[in-house]
This record gives sequence, structure tokens and C-alpha cells, in this order.
Amino acid sequence: FKSEDPARMANAIVQATTHFEDAKIIADVSKGLGAPMRGLEMATIPEAERLAVRGW
Repeated sequence: FKSEDPARMANAIVQATTHFEDAKIIADVSKGLGAPMRGLEMATIPEAERLAVRGW
């Protein structure tokens, strides 16, 4: 993960998916995660570097 704190983000994802029915646990592990991983705009990726062509 390219988030601000990859290990903490990974742990939060595991905990949230393990306890997906427990809102308190999800809220607790979601606090203080820092900046998330940034996405990429498809238009900025050259077609030759895309792994799959999907959508419209």
C-alpha cells in the first residue's frame, strides 16, 4: 500500500473485513490512519501500460 502508514492501513483493512458486522471495531480501526493511497486518473495512464481495458 502507498498510504501514509502502510502497516497500519493493512491492519485496519484486515480488522474491518474480519469484523464487518461490528461498527465499533470498524470505527476504532479507522481512526488515525493518515492519508490514504492516492488513485490514478485513467486518462493519465498510457494505454500500453494499462493492465486491462474496461468500461466505456
